[in-house]
Amino acid sequence: MYKYRSLILACLLALTLSANLHASDNLFANGDLQIGSTVQPDHWGLKPEQGVTSESEGNNRFLRLTSLEAGKTTLTYREFYFKPQDAGKFLRLSFKMRSNEIIRGDKAWFIGTLFIQFVDENSKKLSPGVKGIPRMKGTHATWEDKSIDMVIPDKAVKLQVMPVLFNVKSGTMDFDDFTLHYIDEMGAKFKPAPKLRAHTAVFPVDGGKPHPLPLKVVGNKVLNSAGKEVWLQGINIPSLGWSDKGEQVFTSTVVAIDEWNANIIRLAVRHRFWFGESDYQNDGGKAYRELVDKLVETTASRGAYLLLDFHEFKALQPKHLKFWEDAAKRYKNHPAVIFGLFNEPHSLTWDVWKNGGEVKEKVKAKEGVAAENTENYRTFHSPGMQACMDLIRRTGAKNVCTVSGMDWAASVSGVLNGYEIKDNGGNGIIYEAHCYNWKKDWQGHFLDTAARHPVLMGELGADAKPMEFLPKNIQEDPYTWVPDFLGCIQKYRLHWTAWCFHTSSSPRMIADWDFTPTPFWGQFAKDALSGKQFEMKKMR
Repeated sequence: MYKYRSLILACLLALTLSANLHASDNLFANGDLQIGSTVQPDHWGLKPEQGVTSESEGNNRFLRLTSLEAGKTTLTYREFYFKPQDAGKFLRLSFKMRSNEIIRGDKAWFIGTLFIQFVDENSKKLSPGVKGIPRMKGTHATWEDKSIDMVIPDKAVKLQVMPVLFNVKSGTMDFDDFTLHYIDEMGAKFKPAPKLRAHTAVFPVDGGKPHPLPLKVVGNKVLNSAGKEVWLQGINIPSLGWSDKGEQVFTSTVVAIDEWNANIIRLAVRHRFWFGESDYQNDGGKAYRELVDKLVETTASRGAYLLLDFHEFKALQPKHLKFWEDAAKRYKNHPAVIFGLFNEPHSLTWDVWKNGGEVKEKVKAKEGVAAENTENYRTFHSPGMQACMDLIRRTGAKNVCTVSGMDWAASVSGVLNGYEIKDNGGNGIIYEAHCYNWKKDWQGHFLDTAARHPVLMGELGADAKPMEFLPKNIQEDPYTWVPDFLGCIQKYRLHWTAWCFHTSSSPRMIADWDFTPTPFWGQFAKDALSGKQFEMKKMR
């Protein structure tokens, strides 16, 4: 989509008239379309033949976008320039909008909206983006007042505002009374985009240290090739699990290791991005795989390990074996890379978990299909964890692997009851459990197993804001749960990677992209990574 938008912008650039941000109180020149001819209001450069027109109701003029062909984009475009010293200033874009019979396109985001972004001098979109963008489909016959607050990020030279019917099937959308003003503070419902760190890290990021020594499991310990015990303690970096480009992934990796003292990064990856199957990729996943390569090198060059977290849910599928065959060959025997076979299995028997079998899965109903339709379920044959482990070993990769347990990885107890995964010719298995502030039975779920096998708490944490999908009364206060759980980790020397190093994915370890630790979780985790000791006052 971004590539498509860039081509559109380039084609329209010659038609665009810009407004200097310091020209007047309202920086959006002729935002009400009242100045100039009825066909071509000043500063707009409209194209009636492409469905972008100026319309009138009485004495009032307004902007109308009309879909002329199903699945084609209709848009117009304005841009605003400013100076580097304007970084950090707040802006408010206000306007009115309405719609008539907009039928959404083939994708959920093919609707009526505004594309709004800041770009640098190379026309590269700057992150973080603008929040609170309006979306319209169907009919909204009455004018609706909208406003969007934003902050000018570092290195931005231009703001782009683009009303658009994005690949809709049909319909019209109207806009009027655009204004753009400097404001003293952001509105209560909008969070300002944070100013980026002065030392934002981009690849190459060479840590200047030798790669860590390869790992091997001996009993319930993890040793390096020199025979020294290694206690893996680190952080999850999650955004490659939902984005093919990630968000602040290099800076997050550097900060996690250099400033928070992590010696392992658990990096989420997804099958569809790895093979370029998302709607935003057109290279078969090449750029995504190369990005992961660079993060491996960034981590290894700082003397730390990277756990390749295959961040999928429910059960291994046959197509997932294709991922592991490719990834295992790619990172075969890399001293810094650990393989995480599957993120969170659930709703299975232990036998299917290990040996494979039929799995029933609910799928999202298509539009117009009744919710009770039994076709909302599908079945597939899961190959099971043992088959996945055997495939990895057949590639010649001996890398240590983590194997997550059942109930969204809450329990690895089945390992002690006949479902241990056999490692044929590799450097060993670490069993992976996840625990948050509503999970009980620490002893049965993972501590008993940890007496015989190494256990990694691959995800853990607690947020001040309760999870909406759970009853509030089962979620313990993070200020009591977190110190106790970190005390448990330290007492039993469990390996751990805290969830997560992101500003919006809960439980949040950081409050902003300056990596300010959240007081209810991030600060505790940072202290533990720095060596502070915690006491487990109560077992759950």
